[in-house]
Amino acid sequence: MRGRSWGGGQRQHAPERGGITWTTLIAVLLVVASACSDQPAGPDPGVAVSVSLEPVAQGFSSPLFLTAPPGDFQRLFVVERGGRIRIVRGGSVLSTPFLDVGTRIAAGGERGLLGMAFHPDYAINGRFFVNYTDTIGHTQVVRYQVSADPDVADAGSATPVLTVQQPYSNHNGGMIAFGPNDVMLYVGMGDGGSGGDPQNHGQNRMTVLGDMLRLDVDAGVPYAIPADNPFVGALSIANEIWASGLRNPWRFSFDAGNGDLYIADVGQNSREEIDYQPAASTGGENYGWRIMEGTRCYNPSTGCPTSGLTLPIYDYATSEGCSVTGGYVYLGSAYPALQGRYFFADFCGTWLRSFRVDNGVAVDLRDHTSTAGPAQGTSWFGEDGRGELYIVSLTQGTVRRVVASPTP
Repeated sequence: MRGRSWGGGQRQHAPERGGITWTTLIAVLLVVASACSDQPAGPDPGVAVSVSLEPVAQGFSSPLFLTAPPGDFQRLFVVERGGRIRIVRGGSVLSTPFLDVGTRIAAGGERGLLGMAFHPDYAINGRFFVNYTDTIGHTQVVRYQVSADPDVADAGSATPVLTVQQPYSNHNGGMIAFGPNDVMLYVGMGDGGSGGDPQNHGQNRMTVLGDMLRLDVDAGVPYAIPADNPFVGALSIANEIWASGLRNPWRFSFDAGNGDLYIADVGQNSREEIDYQPAASTGGENYGWRIMEGTRCYNPSTGCPTSGLTLPIYDYATSEGCSVTGGYVYLGSAYPALQGRYFFADFCGTWLRSFRVDNGVAVDLRDHTSTAGPAQGTSWFGEDGRGELYIVSLTQGTVRRVVASPTP
């Protein structure tokens, strides 16, 4: 994802008679509290709940992704980098893979079977999509169909949707997801790899590298360009582009409740960033790479032009990790205290954090590491059919559920 393998104070006395009154003191405290609530997000040690990670299943080979079909409350689908999609039911991993594309792909490092998305009407049409790097190393988005057995896909139903040539082995993106409000397929494309975006793909809209793509996979073969894409009709811009200026959007997700888009974009040397797009956006945002890396200038290193760029709502130094792993806004019902919080981690870090977004600003940042324990090798968060959250560890081969309880 980065161009290397994933691999005590003084006693206080009550005010004396004739001094400050309790009414005045309370008023002062309310003013201070109000002022503090307007401060930028920062680590908040006073978390309202204790978050922990509950083991669900293990023994996976380099798992990268987890999802579930819409409305399916019984199964989890786990994507392994080597090409298999495994099903977990009742805590047990089924022996027969749902799909195995191992012979079609090049796997290892940042290559392999990287993403999966069920069509919103999967229960009716049985369609799902995968994103992998083929044996040459190019990106392939392919549509498949489930077989008569709901636990096994029809391996012969492969229908190519999108092919993107990759100049290097890294920064392949890999995430695909359907928008909750528009039933369009979004595809996250990295800048093509190497280091520092040597071909400046992030700012070149004639290529789909370094961009977020938006495709209508229901209206055309292999797809149609949505009529409301921001650059439809432009001759010098790829019409598939929804947003640009991305380095390696390894994981992105939608808030299924309101349609807001969160993009965790892996940084180069100094900053890891999370970009944000409100549901009301009509697209066309430029998130800055390679002009900027997070909130800092990259090329040029100083005095870079920021006009027209959309800066991240949150970024952090690479001294805290090496590769941001974006997650989801929690919308499950099991833990109301977590609702509306966006969870994320870092592949090299051992921490788990979350924040809320208020009017486009990240607020109330919380570090859950002390209660959740280490989230080592986190390659993805996932959601089940009920909106409950899971953490996938590539290095440990495990799936764990995010659970919460009141803090004493």
